[in-house]
Amino acid sequence: MRSRPWYHWLAFGGGSGLSPVLPGTMGTIAVIPLYLLLVLVVRSNVVYTLVLLAMIAVGPWLCGRTAREMRDGGGGRRALDPPAIVWDEWVGLLFTLWLLPFNWWTLLVGFLLFRFFDMLKPWPISWLDRRVHGGTGIMLDDMAAAIPALMILRLMPWTGWW
Repeated sequence: MRSRPWYHWLAFGGGSGLSPVLPGTMGTIAVIPLYLLLVLVVRSNVVYTLVLLAMIAVGPWLCGRTAREMRDGGGGRRALDPPAIVWDEWVGLLFTLWLLPFNWWTLLVGFLLFRFFDMLKPWPISWLDRRVHGGTGIMLDDMAAAIPALMILRLMPWTGWW
């Protein structure tokens, strides 16, 4: 097995995206320790926001370069958004849970909502997924999937669901 550049390891979510079963879901699960570190140990919304912004900033380059090298090197599916790249799922879940008070139900429901919107890709997420390519496209559809998930999480306390 050939070695990969260090940034592939990041794009693959520490290897979680290489799972043969549901790589996007496994990649999303793999970011939970980082989330818990940020909300339970660091406990700073400023640090959480800065980490999220840094991840968003490097995401298009990281995902785009890794996808291009996988495509050019024949090391993966010839897809515009290879399933092994899960950095976008990492950013998507962290964005879904951004600035929400921590509890296990919020984490579980946020995870489920984000995965629902990311897999279903209702309009306009599906439009972005088809029309925006490269690293920006890889990142953008997951960021868009996080928005309705975050909105539902924000509204749930007002509905009496918790």
